[in-house]
Amino acid sequence: MSSSVVYLALAAQVSLQRFQQRPGRYELRTVGLTTDPVRTIGGVRMLPDMALSEVSLEDAAMLVLPGGDGWESSSRAVFGTLAREFRSAGKPIAAICGATRVLAAEGLLDDVAHTSNFPATLGPYGGAALYRDERVVRDRGVITAGGASALEFAREVLAEPEAYRNLVASVRD
Repeated sequence: MSSSVVYLALAAQVSLQRFQQRPGRYELRTVGLTTDPVRTIGGVRMLPDMALSEVSLEDAAMLVLPGGDGWESSSRAVFGTLAREFRSAGKPIAAICGATRVLAAEGLLDDVAHTSNFPATLGPYGGAALYRDERVVRDRGVITAGGASALEFAREVLAEPEAYRNLVASVRD
């Protein structure tokens, strides 16, 4: 369920340009291993806008990895590599539910506070001491959440680029 809720919450807010501080600055682009249709864990059928090989760091503001099953698959490890490229370029990254495994496996949670479904979900990794038992954690451009926190995750993702400051502030109050 979480990947569908996150996608729908983010898609609605990003697509409603009038809520952005600078309308037209951000748009949501979906990425798949290929451009073949994908079915989310929530049952939503999505057609990726682009294949992973087409992602341009220059054109991207943030990488958001949705939750779901299958993040243990070696074919999904390439998203960890992409997340590392984003982080190295100083661009925010976000992962929820099972996608947090990819960040942990790539070493991207070794130096930031973070959360997930529960600590064992992340397997052995260098940042275990920084794990927080919280719904969502945002630390230095890395946003993580457990699968039961889709709306909190969406709120933090929207807050990160400060594109929706007034909207996000009103949601928190």
